[in-house]
Amino acid sequence: MKHLITPIAEELKITVAQVENTLALLEEGNTVPFIARYRKEKTNGLDEEQILYISEQYKYQQNLEKRKDDVLRLIETQGKLTDELKKEVLSCTKISQVDDIYRPYAQKKKTRATDAIAKGLQPLADWIVKCPKSGDVMHEAQKYVKDDVTDVKEALQGAKDIIAEMVSDDAKLRWKVKDSIYNYGRIVTKEKKKHEDEAKVYQMYYDYNERVNTIANHRIMAIDRAEKEKVITVTFTYNVEYLVTYAFNRFTNKRMTIVSDVLTEAITDGYKRLLLPSVEREVRAELSERAQNQSIEIFSMNLEKLLLQPPMKGKIVLGFDPAYRTGCKLAVLDPTGKCLHIDKIFPTPPMARIKESTVTLLNLIRKYGIEIIAIGNGTASRESESFVAKVIRENNLNVAYTLVSEAGASVYSASEIARKEFPDFHVEERSAVSIGRRILDPLSELIKIDPKSIGVGQYQHDLPQKQLTEKLDFAVLKSVNRVGVDLNTASVELLSHVAGLNKANAQAIVDYRNENGKFTNRKQLKNVKKMGDKTFTQCAGFLRIVDGDEPLDQTSIHPESYEAAKAFMNRYHVETLGKPIVLQESMESIARELNSDVYTVQDMIDNITQPLRDYRDRYAAPVLRSDVLELEDLTEGQQLEGVVRNVVDFGAFVDIGLHEDGLVHASKMSKEKIGHPSEVVSVGDIVTVWVFKIDTARKKVQLSLVEQ
Repeated sequence: MKHLITPIAEELKITVAQVENTLALLEEGNTVPFIARYRKEKTNGLDEEQILYISEQYKYQQNLEKRKDDVLRLIETQGKLTDELKKEVLSCTKISQVDDIYRPYAQKKKTRATDAIAKGLQPLADWIVKCPKSGDVMHEAQKYVKDDVTDVKEALQGAKDIIAEMVSDDAKLRWKVKDSIYNYGRIVTKEKKKHEDEAKVYQMYYDYNERVNTIANHRIMAIDRAEKEKVITVTFTYNVEYLVTYAFNRFTNKRMTIVSDVLTEAITDGYKRLLLPSVEREVRAELSERAQNQSIEIFSMNLEKLLLQPPMKGKIVLGFDPAYRTGCKLAVLDPTGKCLHIDKIFPTPPMARIKESTVTLLNLIRKYGIEIIAIGNGTASRESESFVAKVIRENNLNVAYTLVSEAGASVYSASEIARKEFPDFHVEERSAVSIGRRILDPLSELIKIDPKSIGVGQYQHDLPQKQLTEKLDFAVLKSVNRVGVDLNTASVELLSHVAGLNKANAQAIVDYRNENGKFTNRKQLKNVKKMGDKTFTQCAGFLRIVDGDEPLDQTSIHPESYEAAKAFMNRYHVETLGKPIVLQESMESIARELNSDVYTVQDMIDNITQPLRDYRDRYAAPVLRSDVLELEDLTEGQQLEGVVRNVVDFGAFVDIGLHEDGLVHASKMSKEKIGHPSEVVSVGDIVTVWVFKIDTARKKVQLSLVEQ
């Protein structure tokens, strides 16, 4: 087992013991969030991503080990396993390497080589490969002219076909070609004569080439899509002649031989007809996989940052769903997200009932004490923003507004979840509620929407959907459990993402709550159907109860640590939570006294002193505005404040209050060279930017994070 674990420990730069302990905890059925939060003493503080990596890589190492055993067994049954071959297989670090070694021994479909072997020409191919120094090729080939082999020419061609396949199946040659393409090759794209690309989306790839080892992931994704849409052709250029010579020298060991011409023809054919196309496909697949994995990682990171945006606590919010012909839908929400009122106004074309709309909006603001207006950023958003800003300005209102991404709002509004929540509302009215709730409590609202519909990725439709879904679901799981969930207000959707719970458990909790009233302590969870001891252990610490019987239930302290927490509170005379504590001993000493560990004690103290702390408070709140910004208001070099809406491979899109988000290219993010934009910014970040370039014709603006 240790040889499977060591590579994982080396990759993560942690100890073998940390990996072993993590795997043991996973084997016991513990969830990743639970291990990361409540078993730090076993993992030495590993986070969710590291724990997931250990789990996935261990499975890969197990599969690699199994593949090695299978290949060795299959080769041995053929009587061809040597000590050297066994050593090569056992030294492989990737399944693809094992498969490359196995290629010559694998059962093949019908090929030119298998036909030649069936005709009895393998011995002739073996004779040629031995590189004889004397003899006559034609005379040797004549020995095989019989039955299905009509003449010497056919015999030699069959032998060359066998050698060509030997070349293609040679693992070391395949690795040499792959290495040559990666390190010295160029990827070349050319425009097809007939194609559909009227908007010139892929124009830069009509005649493009770049070194394979420098091409960015987003370019790979764009090239893949352009090729799929039949706009371009894609090839590689590299030194094929050098590789053929390398193979010839490998087969001859640089010895003189009478079969050099035949061997050269066979090797060249094996390269150009079989090996190169096969390896090129592998390289393309690996490049695409790399780009897709990166895109999935960025999507996941963006989603996580979006879910962890801080809530606007204690505010009365107006959700504003913009539209033209059908009117703008309004939803007044109290601080808990409860909908108090639904309305509709027509401040945008073609109706443009400005006066009536103004009266309605003012009445709602004054009647309900609205503090923030959340405007969806879809169709008619900027016209709606102008209207709202004008009403605020002309009436000197103490009201702010913010633009909210409404990606996925329509998906939610038409969903079964929304229909159950608001059975009497129209789809657009539900959308207005969702937009408002996205600033009141982003996590609770966005959790109801398929992560793929939230719109914080790139090329998401070109990505492997199963892998994307798994990664995004993990981002949701991690976010929910880092924040924690109010047991008495959480929806089924939110509860189902708590560690240890599923849809059935979550529904059972809500049913119990509906039948028995609010939970007053965590112990009552054990009375819920389908709630066994193991499930309780996994979920209890992430479920919070405010104003319950047990003060510790409002914290993230796990019930298993209550005895230690109370002993600590008695030791330091803590009567109520939320007061600062001056420690008189070291953490190690306290941990020994409480029969606990340093990680748990530190977490315990943090929760006792700050029982209602919110993980999301570490991030910047949404940018609130009171007036509009037009492209004409901008000048190059102007300093602005904005919020990062999306991070992609080539930069980040920042909302500075214009109709379209401005782009900060990766080259304008730092004075130093960066590996990826995510090193500098994340979705939801509040950033200071400078206007770098204004494109009035296209109504676009380029921004910089570096002062101009």
